[in-house]
Amino acid sequence: MVEFEGLIILEPAGKYTRHVLKVNKVYAVEKTPYQEIAFVEIEGFGKALVIDNFIQSTEADEHIYHELLVQPAMALHPKPEKVLIIGGGEGATLREVLKHSTVKRAVMVDIDRDVVEFSKKYLEVMHKGSFHDPRAEVVIMDGLVYVEKASERDFDVVILDLTDPYAGPAAKPLYSYEFYSKLKNIMKRDGVLVTQAGSSYFYTQEYLYVKENLSRAFKYIGEYWTWIPSFAVNVNFIIASDAYNPLELEPDEFDKRMRERGVKNVYIDGRRFKGLILVGVIYPRGFTPQ
Repeated sequence: MVEFEGLIILEPAGKYTRHVLKVNKVYAVEKTPYQEIAFVEIEGFGKALVIDNFIQSTEADEHIYHELLVQPAMALHPKPEKVLIIGGGEGATLREVLKHSTVKRAVMVDIDRDVVEFSKKYLEVMHKGSFHDPRAEVVIMDGLVYVEKASERDFDVVILDLTDPYAGPAAKPLYSYEFYSKLKNIMKRDGVLVTQAGSSYFYTQEYLYVKENLSRAFKYIGEYWTWIPSFAVNVNFIIASDAYNPLELEPDEFDKRMRERGVKNVYIDGRRFKGLILVGVIYPRGFTPQ
């Protein structure tokens, strides 16, 4: 039996497993109308954002998640100038988007103003000043409402940095066919969409729900995943477009676009992305998707 002294986080990491993390220091805790947010230091992972006792990002490995979420979609589009982010309160997704010199405007929509203000105040280690970039626009609004009200059809890339599809009934509409169809109405015809899609291994049916809906909405999709150490779970991503097939994005072109736009990544490059998207999806042993 492993024993811990002091504060710990006991977090679900799948339907049947739990992840135990030791908190070395608590910097700030706030209660918002939607959730409880904390800025802490976790042993082995450094500074971290925790929402309702779930790890959102840690200093040690957040770059893995955020680069994988953002950079393949940005690389797939030949000239992303206007980008929509739904979610992403700590600003790290915004940071990754703004690495690209082609970007003229990045709109980030988050429902919780307090999370955004908390992140601006405490999480510079993650957002790296992205909230203050003149190209950035932060909109405090429910993502569903924003998409309903938006009249422009001019987003090149849409990035969905959302709570997991199995997080509760409020999350499911953001992964529905109806929502993806509405998003297409505010995207350019050659637009690219990407979403995090939970865990195909631990929450297989929920993952397949997301995949099926994106497959119905778009001509091309690509699936990829990796293990996120601080989450203790595999995280899946799905990228979709009517114009560009992510399976045809070659490593040399990926790297060329990053280089020309002045983008420097820690984790992802063309070769790694090609390998991830060709490997496919991890499912529980014995499961065969129909």
